[in-house]
Amino acid sequence: MSVDAVLASERDEIVDEAYAQLHPSIHPNYHALGEVFTRSYLGELFDQVLNGLVNREAVHLVQHAEEIAEERFHAGFDLAEVQAAFNAIEQAMWRRVVQLETSSELLVSVGMLSSILGAGKDALARVYVHLASHRHAPHVNVEALYGGTEGVTTT
Repeated sequence: MSVDAVLASERDEIVDEAYAQLHPSIHPNYHALGEVFTRSYLGELFDQVLNGLVNREAVHLVQHAEEIAEERFHAGFDLAEVQAAFNAIEQAMWRRVVQLETSSELLVSVGMLSSILGAGKDALARVYVHLASHRHAPHVNVEALYGGTEGVTTT
């Protein structure tokens, strides 16, 4: 059985496993949005990765990751939290893939899966960093840092 067929046949289990990884105490934004939303997001992410694997391209996942990065950034999500969702799907997929017998098709699929996931995660990070670099940071009064040093002598 091909890697994409194995992954497709275990879609629900992979999404369940990924959802369980997004623990509320660590990833509160996903839990605030609710289980239905989070599972839907994870399912869509899974579908984009699988589509890339089937079609041997990462374009759609990259576009999806860029959109997600922008949406989550403006919603106040931390980059690490959004990356955690990607990582959760990735880990659940790899658990299935490593159980397959080695073949030349498996080796090609593993390389494709790595490339597709890497491209998606890279796009996510690039957009996040770009958006964060354009956000106005609050002014820090550097002079106030030295205000309490009057009269202090050093030896």
